[in-house]
Amino acid sequence: MRLDLRHIRYFTAVAEELHFRRAAERLCIAQPALSRAIRNLEEDLEVTLFHRTNRSVKITQAGETFLKGCRGVINAIEHTVENTRLVHNGQIGSLRIGYTDIAIAGLLPSILKDFQSYQPGLVLQPHHDVTTTQLQKLDEGELDVGFVTGPINRQGYDQCLIQSEKFVCVLHENHHLAQRSGIRLEDLAYEDFIHGTSKDWEHFHAYLIPLCRRSGFVPHVVQEAFNTAGILGLVACGMGVTILTESVESAAGSGLVVVPLEDVTEQMDTLAIWKTETTDHATSQFIAFLENFNK
Repeated sequence: MRLDLRHIRYFTAVAEELHFRRAAERLCIAQPALSRAIRNLEEDLEVTLFHRTNRSVKITQAGETFLKGCRGVINAIEHTVENTRLVHNGQIGSLRIGYTDIAIAGLLPSILKDFQSYQPGLVLQPHHDVTTTQLQKLDEGELDVGFVTGPINRQGYDQCLIQSEKFVCVLHENHHLAQRSGIRLEDLAYEDFIHGTSKDWEHFHAYLIPLCRRSGFVPHVVQEAFNTAGILGLVACGMGVTILTESVESAAGSGLVVVPLEDVTEQMDTLAIWKTETTDHATSQFIAFLENFNK
């Protein structure tokens, strides 16, 4: 047989009322039509669901079993309908967020914490990736919002500034420049550098390399690492110095010294970026929250 929701609703009403007239009134249908529908249901199931007399209606044991299942179906449908509305309104669901090392060391933890308090029904799914990978995943629909190193000029995307950070030099505590209160970029011209990998850190290098060239040198890179932790680890081994942004101070462990760059006024931007034609309500709510975060 082909059982539909109408059968379930009709049967449940009769089982709960144990009275065909009251059940018909509750369902806003004629009593004969309801009686006929229940008889057809019993015939299709080949089961007696109710014992009827002129004075009473009693549910059978088979009917009790069927009622339990019908209530489960009704509850599941009601729950699904409610969840569908909540997802449509951006009140529940998931949000896939990409972030760089620099973003997570800055304002991003506070942003995510505050947004989670604002929309507790949304599950945040953070993904650690470099800027290039995040942009690729945004293109392919694998991320909803990325927190990347700017500048980014990308057709079909919108963005907002999250933070701007000054550049700093990170050295081993025994380095001859470690005791200074400030370092000029030209002081590092003959130092060995630890860098992020060229492919993964290209947006960061787009800031750094022109600054070094302006001071008359190109960094002598002796080692590369995929992430900030790897870069700091190599500096802690005394293998060279590195230039990062000021938020790195919270991640610099013992044996490392963070010194401001005196002659560099430029700052590095972290941007939130997303597709312009975003239709997902959860993403739209997050974007609106971001745009008001620093106001």
